[in-house]
Amino acid sequence: MGGPRWEVHRLEEREAIGAILARDPVYGAYALGDLDPRFFPQAEWAAAYLDGEPVALTHLYRGLSPHPLETFGDVRGLALILGTAQRAPEACFNCLEEHLPAVEGFYALGPKKRMWRMVVRAGWFRPVEGPAERLGMADLGDLKELYATGDAESFTPDLLEQGVFYGVRVLGRLVAAAGTHLVSDVQRVAAVGNVYVHPRYRGQGLGTVVTSRVTEELLGRGLLVVLDVEEGNAPALRVYEKLGYERHCAFVECLGRRKAA
Repeated sequence: MGGPRWEVHRLEEREAIGAILARDPVYGAYALGDLDPRFFPQAEWAAAYLDGEPVALTHLYRGLSPHPLETFGDVRGLALILGTAQRAPEACFNCLEEHLPAVEGFYALGPKKRMWRMVVRAGWFRPVEGPAERLGMADLGDLKELYATGDAESFTPDLLEQGVFYGVRVLGRLVAAAGTHLVSDVQRVAAVGNVYVHPRYRGQGLGTVVTSRVTEELLGRGLLVVLDVEEGNAPALRVYEKLGYERHCAFVECLGRRKAA
């Protein structure tokens, strides 16, 4: 009898990709979102098969720079994919700690951020009331001005146009906001992000209020709702856990450059 039979293939069928991601839809939430027809043309997928069964998957999204590259499944299969079908010269990796040996075999990695993937479900959610308002494109200037005051996450106007954002104003000035990185009603998934409070207004619970309103709307639409937070960000973890979010898995985020052959 022969040994294990490995194969690597690029994937283009959404149903086949979705079946692999469905094994852990919380960890695979962003990738599931990119099966949405709006984003799918900018995504690249490759899978490793062991004796005919898919055991590993990579997902590269070209709609952002540097391109995010997510890894799923068996570390041996991931090494095969990264050595053949997926040879991006540079990427922002999102991977489980156990995947690092496969990634580091082909990429020189920068500083690693340890992250939590968190999830909330309707039965867990504990809303917090407050004077938050729904934001739209008419609020784009105010939102940019707020995010420019500090260490907010990357924000682009299309996120506001396509997503769900809420804010709090004091004397007409936007001082807190939360929104989404991803919303797909087609794939039934959303990722909360861009949560930010002006430095002068921190410690008043405004971040909790705006995150609560975003989460409430997304859950009301029947979506799977996730978010990412750095392991060491204790204040943010307290906010999210107060609202009912739970820690699903730890992962690593880092920039990688392809090693010379």
